[in-house]
Formats: sequence, structure tokens, C-alpha cells
Amino acid sequence: MNKVQVKIISKDDDDENIPKYSTLFAAGADLKANIKENVILSPSKTVLVPTGIYLEIPKNFEVQIRPRSGLALNNGITVLNTPGTIDSDYQGEIKVILINHSNEDFIIIPKMRIAQMVLSFVYRAEFIKCKKLSLSQSNRGVKGFGHTGTH
Repeated sequence: MNKVQVKIISKDDDDENIPKYSTLFAAGADLKANIKENVILSPSKTVLVPTGIYLEIPKNFEVQIRPRSGLALNNGITVLNTPGTIDSDYQGEIKVILINHSNEDFIIIPKMRIAQMVLSFVYRAEFIKCKKLSLSQSNRGVKGFGHTGTH
């Protein structure tokens, strides 16, 4: 497995905030809520949860913030702008936008695993202006949403 070094600062020098991979082949490292007291997330509401970490993301990489499947399935809690992208030139604290899709309050407790982050390589596109007729042809063409049916 390839590894890339990512420098990290943990607020208050708290090593418990440092993201960790739960299994040997996990793609995402768990992010924890860096809060002092419980936060109630009401149905249909959003909250911005600090993680207490700052990253130096290497050039040509991004960090994607993704939901934790257990929170989504069992509690209806997900990351609102999934996947959230953190660019390599961002230097602020990593924060996670959570939304409650359930009909019940959800309590976020200090140090709770709230999301996961995935480090991904980024390719930058070179956009080449073309005329419509010069685009390569495909079977799909301009057919959009639902063009292959519902089942």
C-alpha cells in the first residue's frame, strides 16, 4: 500500500484528535468531534462540527470528507456536501457539516467519530474549446437522467 506523508497539527496538542484508520485496508481515516460538550442535532438541521485538526495537504492531492456508513444507516446522519473537498492550499481547521435526515434528535458527543477523510490524487484538466460537432461520438450522446430506464 502506498503512503503519502501529511503534516498535521492537533488543537490543544490532543493526540486523540489525530485521524486513524480503523482497519488495515480502510480507505478513510476517522474524524472525531472536537467539542467540549454534547451538541444536539435536531431533525432536518445542520451543524458545523470542528475536528481540532489542521493539515498540510501535499500539492496535487485533496482530502475528501465522507459520511460514516453506520451513522447514516442507523441514525440518518450524513455529511451534507458529500464528498466535501479540502484543497491542498487550505490551511484552516478541518470542520464537518453534518445533517440529520431522521425524525429524532441526534446527540453528538465529544470525541465521537463523525466522518471519514480520504486522501486522493487530483488531476487538473486542461480545457480545450471545441465546436459541438468535434466532440467524439458515443452511444449515449446527450441523453440525460433516466435514459436507461428505472430498473
